[in-house]
Amino acid sequence: MEPALRWKMGEAVDRDEIRSSERVRRILAAAEKPGVYAKWQGAHWALAALADLGYPPGDEALHPLRERVLAAWLDESYYVEFEATSKAAAYRRRGVPVMAGRHRRCASQQGNTLWYLTRLGLADERCDALAERLLHWQWPDGGWNCDKSPAAATSSFHETLLPMRGLAAHGLVAEARRAAEVFLSRRLAFRISDGSLIHPSFVQLHYPLYWHYDILGGLKALSDLDLLGDPRCADALDLLDSLRIEGGWPAQARYYTGSSPDAVDWGGVSARRPNPWVTADARAVLKAAGIEAKRSCTPSR
Repeated sequence: MEPALRWKMGEAVDRDEIRSSERVRRILAAAEKPGVYAKWQGAHWALAALADLGYPPGDEALHPLRERVLAAWLDESYYVEFEATSKAAAYRRRGVPVMAGRHRRCASQQGNTLWYLTRLGLADERCDALAERLLHWQWPDGGWNCDKSPAAATSSFHETLLPMRGLAAHGLVAEARRAAEVFLSRRLAFRISDGSLIHPSFVQLHYPLYWHYDILGGLKALSDLDLLGDPRCADALDLLDSLRIEGGWPAQARYYTGSSPDAVDWGGVSARRPNPWVTADARAVLKAAGIEAKRSCTPSR
């Protein structure tokens, strides 16, 4: 089994094994290409992957990648804001549009950066600036949204998940818990108004998620905040447990494709075969929630 999988499963692992693994070497090689945000191989995605794989913190060899992502996400344009009353007007100027009193910004970018730089031991005073931007853009309901439609008045699950994780990692737990209400009030996947499923992809399992959302990603984030005991997590936990197949959990869909490839293979998609990365995360979430495995769910790779 790969060292990163063993680490995810809670085993004692020399994290230098993760650093020297073939998977990490390929991720870092792809990250040298131009384009910080290039799908799914740019420096932004590489650092996020390393943080999730348990790469050892404080490695100065990652400083060049850190400089590239901070230059991108603390660009002066993120300190410029303007009022806009239509979607067309929101795209006419450089900066962050404000519509109906709400900043329309893809905060998942700054949120992810804050999360992985902190997890990788690469944070410096500029991470305070990332946190400040996130709090400045936070919506009244606790989340974030980049929707340029003036009618949009509710935070996006996609745009809220990573800022919540970033603020929590940065030590701003109260602010992160405020964001958690976006998910908890909807039981991680269901509309407040009628209890219907918000989107089918929310109850499919993926790895990696990149900037997207599903219930496993939501539960992972809420585990960081010690919120899995909140009764509003129960439906999502039950659903995750119900998706178990023999040997673990499958990846039911994926965001890396032939036209948007990742630097490495993450086990593919199959209804019958467990995905080792999804299985490791699902097992960790259920263990944190105090739910015992009903049958073997150890990743096979």
